[in-house]
Amino acid sequence: MEWYHYFSGFWAGMFLANFVPHFIKGIAGDAFPTPFANPPGKGLSSPMVNVLWALFNLMVGYLLFRFAKISPDDNLSLILFFIGVACMSLMLAKNFVNKEKL
Repeated sequence: MEWYHYFSGFWAGMFLANFVPHFIKGIAGDAFPTPFANPPGKGLSSPMVNVLWALFNLMVGYLLFRFAKISPDDNLSLILFFIGVACMSLMLAKNFVNKEKL
């Protein structure tokens, strides 16, 4: 595989991890921060905005995952994909820890 397949795999993990909290909060009917809130990433967006943002992340993540050709036969592709998931998960946990104090 080429280097850009591995790069795409990392970003696929980032986008797919970002899908989860926005989708869960959106379908639960809860307001949650998005880049479209005021201030971006800090204010709360409506559940509908969160579902739409989640679906966008799912679509981009899926396309990147397919382009990356992630395979169980290629350990490096799996490792980089899971590093992307871990990086986004840790960043989201750090960013959203104080969302209730707005």
